[in-house]
Parts: sequence; C-alpha cells; structure tokens
Amino acid sequence: MKVRPLTFDALVAEVVGRVGAMDGRVRVLVDGAPAAEPGRLADAVVEPLRALGRAVQRVSTQDFLRPASVRLEHGRTDPYSYRHDWFDFHGLRREVLDPALDGKVLPSLWNAATDRASRAEYVDLPENGVVVVDGTLLLDRWLPAELTVHLWLSPGALKRKTTEQWTLPAFEDYEPVADLFVRYDHPERPGLVES
Repeated sequence: MKVRPLTFDALVAEVVGRVGAMDGRVRVLVDGAPAAEPGRLADAVVEPLRALGRAVQRVSTQDFLRPASVRLEHGRTDPYSYRHDWFDFHGLRREVLDPALDGKVLPSLWNAATDRASRAEYVDLPENGVVVVDGTLLLDRWLPAELTVHLWLSPGALKRKTTEQWTLPAFEDYEPVADLFVRYDHPERPGLVES
C-alpha cells in the first residue's frame, strides 16, 4: 500500500478530475465520520465541477434522517441506533440515487428541526449532471454511485475529534470500500491510499 500526500485543494482537484472524465450523469458519495466533515469536501467540489460545465446538485444525509420516533427509540445516545436507524438510506436511494440516472432528484426528504417531511420539490438533473452526496456510514449500504470517497480517521484522531463520544462504537466494525480512500487525520494534508 502506498499513500500519496496531497493538499486539500489537490484532493478537490482529484475528485473533480475523476468526475470530469466520466460521461453522463454521475453520482458521488463523500463518506466520513462527522469529525472528518465530509460535507466540506462535498461543498468544495461543486464550483470546480460547475466550471467544467457540469450541473451539480448537493445532497446531505442530514436531510435524510429518519423520524425522531424511530431514530431515538432507544434513547438519544444509543450507538446501535446511530449506526442502523438514524439515516434513511432507503429513502436516499429511492429519491436521489436511483432517479438521478433518469434526471430527477429530491434534494431533501426530512426536516430534522421540525421532525416533518421537508416538502421539497424534485429538481431536474441534466444529462451531464452530478449529484454529490455527503454523509456518514454510507459505504456499506450497497448504495449506487459512480465515484465513492471515504475520509478515514485513525482511531486516535476519530476519538480526539468526535464531539459526540457516544457515537464511537458505531464506527468500530465499519469497513468501507471506496474508489478514493483518503487518510484524513490532518485535513489540510490528506493522503490518498493507492494500491
């Protein structure tokens, strides 16, 4: 295993370059523990992709939470529930990832603040469109995507950077496989793992 050192901007360029080389509609999953801030990388690739002439739709799993009655059924700090019950991965696939190939995407499903449906409207995704989804625990759910990115934190960094310590057991058996596996203990100096 070889690790290629990068900067954050070089990582953005790597993702953009890979997406730019793909034809048609592209689904990108940016995965990482909340402490890795996968949304930051997902946000950072939007404008460079648009500069390449690609329409981009950003989606976050934070807008695909399950109702509080389901995700908090076993309490607010249950790691098993966090791992298996918090995020509506079926809804994400049904409303975003599968229909993206046909040119329609629902950008949000659930409003966690009101604990109600977001009532968002479907948006059109052109033929060269890109859907960029960020979230945590995405890559062992068999979700369809043309490009997957995992921001990996070492156990020590994960523990140090995680504010919600009760979630840590949810990551113990999480072994994601990604197209781009990135060592991310130092976000400004990531390392791309190459085999």
